[in-house]
Parts: sequence; structure tokens; C-alpha cells
Amino acid sequence: MSKPSQSGFTSAMSVTETFSEEVRTVDKPFGKALLEIARKRTDIVGLTADLGKYTDIDVLGHEFPDRFFQVGMAEQNLVGIAAGLSRSGFTPFATTYCVFASRRAYEQIALDVALGRANVKIIAGLPGLTTGYGATHQGIDDLALIRTMPNMVVIDPCDATDIEQAVHAIAEYSGPVYMRCLRGQVPVVLDPATYRFKIGAAALLQPGGDIVLISTGLMTGRALEVARQLLDEDGIHASVLHVPTLKPLDVENIVAAAKPAPIVVTLENHTVLNGLGTAVTEALYQAEIRPRLHKIGIPPQFIECGASDYLWEKYDLSTPKILSKCRQLLGLRSGLAKSGNGS
Repeated sequence: MSKPSQSGFTSAMSVTETFSEEVRTVDKPFGKALLEIARKRTDIVGLTADLGKYTDIDVLGHEFPDRFFQVGMAEQNLVGIAAGLSRSGFTPFATTYCVFASRRAYEQIALDVALGRANVKIIAGLPGLTTGYGATHQGIDDLALIRTMPNMVVIDPCDATDIEQAVHAIAEYSGPVYMRCLRGQVPVVLDPATYRFKIGAAALLQPGGDIVLISTGLMTGRALEVARQLLDEDGIHASVLHVPTLKPLDVENIVAAAKPAPIVVTLENHTVLNGLGTAVTEALYQAEIRPRLHKIGIPPQFIECGASDYLWEKYDLSTPKILSKCRQLLGLRSGLAKSGNGS
């Protein structure tokens, strides 16, 4: 369970600060966190499939070249070698883009890693619509694929804070992990002073009872901004539940967050099929809770090339589009307070 603040929920950074021109970022949070661990543990090794610089694991290779393996553009070999190293007492972190890991090396992940619970950590860059490279590089269905795989832990962190803490957590965890990862200059949304990542735990970042926003990955930052605007402009109290671990799923906290609210909206940087939205739907159905539920995510289709901002807007995943959908679900017109004539 995430460490609560004194007000009873896990705090985020000031939304004004987080979404301003002066947004605070951390450079290469994954690579730096892994390097910190590797300095203390000689079992930590890194591997990549020709993408060291572009998955931020290059910082490990620079300091520990004898514990870093560049296997070239051969993702199936990447996973097989990592599995072999894990059987020899090492804890391998293997990086590539998530679309290559989940599609090209799916069988190797299933048979070499998941089947025997090999202690391999697969770190998957360019999740969802975080690249303009088009259908060949957009990992829009990886969570769906890996979530169905037995024995796998599946993580989609929100920001630099989440990534740094998750790297430490999965290094301590004995077993296979698939973790999405943002690269380069990664924004800070969650307050490192109060937030604590724990495998299998969701975190209530914002309390509220009018509508519940259940999010994962980078969509959590947008959920927080939507919640702020709903309160400031409409008088609506939206709760935000961040779900960084899709498997194992924190069903208890999802049900607790959804139970008192008439409307639940899920937000994910992933296809709406078999990702967070589907997992939440399953959890609420099993708990016999029937709120009005709407899934926000990528449509189940291949996405064309285009700048990320353009694609976010086109597929209704930008903050203004999410805000508009929430207002529509609440029966509001833009900017009208709940106590006024917004219904």
C-alpha cells in the first residue's frame, strides 16, 4: 500500500507546477536508478537490442562494461540470453522498445522467462503513443499481450518518481517482470516525499465522490489535471486512483474507489481492449458493482505516423479531450459550476 499523506491519500506534486512551462523533469530515471542498484549488487547486469542510448540503459554500460551486453537487433536472442543469465545467478534487466518485446519476442518471454519464473526484468520503451514512428513502433497492445501471460508482473509507471521506485522494487522481487518505461527527460508528477511504489498496489492520489478516474502510466498526470479543472471550473470532486501495476491487480482498492461513485472513467496509453479498462471492468463485475463506466484509450487499430501531440488530440487522449468527455458524462457544459445551470 502506498504511503499516505496526513490527509489520508498519497499526494502528487502541485498540478500547477507539474503542467506548467517549468515542469520539473528527471533525466534518465530508469538508467540512473539501475546504476545505483548495480553499484551495490554485482548480480545486476544489463542487456539491450541495439537500443542502449534510447532506453537509457547506456549509463550502466558506461560504468560497468563487463556487465552490459549489446546483442544487436535480435530481440528473441535478447530474451533468451537474459533467461540464461538468470539461471546462472544474475539479475538481468533487458531493454528494447515495447512493441518489439511484446510482438517479436512473445514466445521467448512466455517459454524462456514466464514458464519457469526466470528472474528477468524486461524494460519496454516507447509505450503507446509516445513516438511518431507509426504502426511499426507504437506499442499499443503490449499490456494486453503480457497481462494474459502466467507468472508475469506487469507495470506501467506514471513518471520519474514511479520509475525510480519501481526499478528498486523489481530488482528486489524474485521473478519475471515486464515494465513499460518513459525515457530521456521524464516529468515528475508524483511527490517522492510521500508516494511509495509497491508491486500490486494502487494509490489514491485525489479523493472525491462525483466521478472516479482510474488511470495508469502517463495518463495519471492527465487525470490529475482533469480533476483539478473539474473542481476549479465546475465544482466537481473527482477522485484519481493511480494503478501502476496491472498484474497483480489491486482489486480491493479499485473496488473501494469505484463503489461510492456513479461514474468511473479508465484512462490508459494503450488499446481499450484487454488493458486497464478491461481489468477494471472485470474487477467491478466480480464485485457486483455497476457504475456508469467509460474507457478512454487507444482505439483497436493501427495508428498512423504523426507527432505525438497530434495523435493524442486526434484519438481523444489529450487533457482537453478527456476533460470534455468527463463533463459530457457528468451532464455538464464547459466551465459551468455544478451548483449552476450545468445540467
